[in-house]
Amino acid sequence: MTEQEPDGERAGRRTIFLLSPANASGIRGQRLLGEDGKSPLAERMRQSGAPVGDVYQFISSLYFRGKLAYARQFTNPPLGVPGVHIITGAGLILPETSVTLEELRRISATAIDANNSAYRLPLDRDLFLLRQLAGFETDVILLGSIATRKYVTPLLAVFGERVLFPKDFLGRGDMSRGSLLLHCCSTMSTLDYLPATGLTFTGKRSLQSKNSSLLPSQR
Repeated sequence: MTEQEPDGERAGRRTIFLLSPANASGIRGQRLLGEDGKSPLAERMRQSGAPVGDVYQFISSLYFRGKLAYARQFTNPPLGVPGVHIITGAGLILPETSVTLEELRRISATAIDANNSAYRLPLDRDLFLLRQLAGFETDVILLGSIATRKYVTPLLAVFGERVLFPKDFLGRGDMSRGSLLLHCCSTMSTLDYLPATGLTFTGKRSLQSKNSSLLPSQR
């Protein structure tokens, strides 16, 4: 990690964060989505909806909470462009967007697979729009799984070499990543990033990074 310097080069770079969603098929997700869900959040979603960022924090707890906190603290988007987006089965969604239980069920029913057109078409649409709004000088930082192509492939197709990921995500599990991100928030320090173009997939859930060093502006 590197200390964030308000007047440093990293602080001046425009950055947008794209977060992977929480997996609603887990125990907490199924409790929320089930007809008998009794939590205050479930009741709220039945009545008027709740911010999808809050919903995913409930489902995923530590990992998504870390991703959302880190992204909100360190994003530096162009003027007028939201700096934090969540990748979902319905395209990109802002964390503040309200969703009902029925909407969450529909979003969660779409398989997150780079070869699934139901996932790719709305995502590609929103990524191209985001590129148009953000311009060509903005870094796009993925806070999500880099072990498969499901997020990396669509992002690279639109943003190319501007897609980055935290170096320290390599070899870490979800809980460890969540703790790391929250620690960065408490210490006001940013992670170092590597370009996703350097990832080499060696199997269904394994990868290697061809990058032996950080980008010059991120050392």
